[in-house]
Amino acid sequence: MWIYLNDRFVPKEEARISVFDHGFLYGDGVFETLRAYRGKAFMLNEHLARLEKSAARLQIPMPVKRSRLSAVVAESLEKNQLTEAYLRITVSRGPGEIGLEPALCRSPTFVVIANPFEPYPESFYTDGVSVAVVQTRRNLPEALPPQVKSLNYLNNILAKMEATALGAFEALLLNQHGELTEGTTSNVFVSLGGRLLTPAQDCGILAGITRNLVLQLARELKIPAEETRLTAADLAIADECFLTNTTVEVLPVTQVDGQRIGDGRPGEITRRLHASFRDSLDRLLAGR
Repeated sequence: MWIYLNDRFVPKEEARISVFDHGFLYGDGVFETLRAYRGKAFMLNEHLARLEKSAARLQIPMPVKRSRLSAVVAESLEKNQLTEAYLRITVSRGPGEIGLEPALCRSPTFVVIANPFEPYPESFYTDGVSVAVVQTRRNLPEALPPQVKSLNYLNNILAKMEATALGAFEALLLNQHGELTEGTTSNVFVSLGGRLLTPAQDCGILAGITRNLVLQLARELKIPAEETRLTAADLAIADECFLTNTTVEVLPVTQVDGQRIGDGRPGEITRRLHASFRDSLDRLLAGR
């Protein structure tokens, strides 16, 4: 396995960073995760644009231009002989003396990892998964801007630990007002009375690349869709629910907090949107 580290490919065993890297010391950095299908990174420009915005918000200079970064992604797939892959791009503040001052670090650390993608069990899509509304609250947007996809994931990890203890696939977090926000690595949608609803960005969410695509696909399918404010009570009465992210695509949820959602099976809107997602994937990969 080959890792791209700063300016070259190195074997996995030699991919090392300094213990003084501020990404390691303080979670001071940003990242993106991507899927590759048939040897092509899906929605690459959207992911790279978000990476650049996250880095700019933290005033971390991007170590390479977007054209070079695109090339490194393609080279990572080729060098590791991967077609179906999961990629992670990380840009940290870089090594420097201990302390919070960003100026202590002279140059960012840049890493691209490409791993084979292991598909989720087919039962996840035919039967759905379970989620739990956890006690851990989403960080205040004023404290940690949700639009920055940062290396600081402790809030998510605490929520994931709760979900795992409850036997749920994913945790759903509420904000300080008791409103639904998102999962630890996913956005959430519910269907109520034929309308597709998802938490608005000002609830304190990271607007996912797949989330945005699903909203676009819903418009194309004439499914009424709205970004709004939701509570755990809305989940309890929902007809359908699903999660979105880069790896799960459109994943049906059939149980929340041990209670069945709808009839306990993936719903029609969920199925239609996942089918439309796959059609869109085919079109984009074919360059149409």
